[in-house]
Amino acid sequence: MIPRVGLRGRITGALAIGGLAAAVVLSVITLTITRQVLIANRNQLAEALTFTNAQTVQRTLAGDLEPGSTQAVVDSLNTAEGSRPLISTDGGNSFSLDGSFTLEQVPVSLQTATLEGDAGRIVTSIDDEPFIVYGIPLQGFENVVYFEALPLTGVEDTLITLQFVLLGGGAIVALLASISGIVVANSAVAPLTKVSRAAEAIAGGRLDTRLDTDGDEDLELFAASFNEMAGALEERIQRDARFASEVSHELRSPLMTLTASAEVLDNARDEMPERSQTALDLLVSDITRFRTLVEDLLEISRFDVGAADLQANPLLFPEFVRAAVEIASNRDIEIVVDPDAENAIVFAEKRRLARVVANLLDNAEKYADGATRVHVSCTPDSVLMAVEDDGPGVPKDERFVIFDRFSRGGAGGRRGYDTGVGLGLSLVAEHVNLHNGRVWVEDRPDGEPGARFVVELPLDEGIDGEFA
Repeated sequence: MIPRVGLRGRITGALAIGGLAAAVVLSVITLTITRQVLIANRNQLAEALTFTNAQTVQRTLAGDLEPGSTQAVVDSLNTAEGSRPLISTDGGNSFSLDGSFTLEQVPVSLQTATLEGDAGRIVTSIDDEPFIVYGIPLQGFENVVYFEALPLTGVEDTLITLQFVLLGGGAIVALLASISGIVVANSAVAPLTKVSRAAEAIAGGRLDTRLDTDGDEDLELFAASFNEMAGALEERIQRDARFASEVSHELRSPLMTLTASAEVLDNARDEMPERSQTALDLLVSDITRFRTLVEDLLEISRFDVGAADLQANPLLFPEFVRAAVEIASNRDIEIVVDPDAENAIVFAEKRRLARVVANLLDNAEKYADGATRVHVSCTPDSVLMAVEDDGPGVPKDERFVIFDRFSRGGAGGRRGYDTGVGLGLSLVAEHVNLHNGRVWVEDRPDGEPGARFVVELPLDEGIDGEFA
């Protein structure tokens, strides 16, 4: 399958092909016209010289066709460089310079025409070289013809040289056309690049991004439409975020009342019948879940309205992970820290990173019966924390979706009794992004069943490997 060429490549290729095609057409036209002119000039000179020599032969012979005198006439002719004169007499005798040109080398058609009294010329090959051969019957003699063969190698050499020149010129034209294509393509695609970067910025959360036309009248309408769309999108998202935040705030008061009431009822649960205790357990569970939902919505709304700020400080990452895991889980989870990661320092906010660790451990508890190992490792520029479990794993087509809000993946219902609302991993992604890091899920490297959630954070370059 041939890969699709991008817009820049298509513009550059079109101009390069157009330039090459124009160069080829001009080269063919130039070669054709030059060949015709050179041959025409050569014919004129050759014809003039040949007829002059024929007249000289006719005057000099003066009826004397003795072999010695005839050969002397041929030897005395003033011929051009490379030309070959020949006198053919009645009876098949012929005289030439050093025998370099014989009657057998003259095409039969030209011999027949001259014997009938007509002068003529023909292009033929003699000794594998192109020649133009003239034949002129001599007046006052019967069946006596003067032939002269003039070489065309000079014309062919000139045309070959011209071909190389035109070929080089065509290559230069194609190269210049390609360079022009690159310049034109970059100029034409530059506005699209700006639009792409602006769209990417908006998708990344920078909703105040707008296009600047830089005085380009052709882009003003497009930029205005794009900016209007971006403004409407920003207003809509902010309105939705404010609505979610306000609703969450409004829910906190009745939620506190419900929580307090549930605590009062729970204190008196021993006085309740068994069915009432079961109903109370369900109520307490749902209130707890509801409280978690409201807190998560409030946290997410801060990200949406841009109110989430980072109160960061240098942290010794391995020690922080050990403490966070111990606080967030009642299980005995194996924590492995690579030797080169023991002194890894990150510039981060403890509360947010603690929430990241807690949410990942809680996710493993809900869907995989708990985490089995936490691994801390280092790269030259970042530190990585991986939370592993031995559950069913995450299908490849869900590994990006599960970080979306209210998404628990298509396999969520098959992992166990899930009491979450699908915001835990979304908050993990938000907190990690706020630290200029990234998070993803992959298979376990040992090939065993299970999922491996990896958090990558940049190292604090301002501290040389020691906690301060």
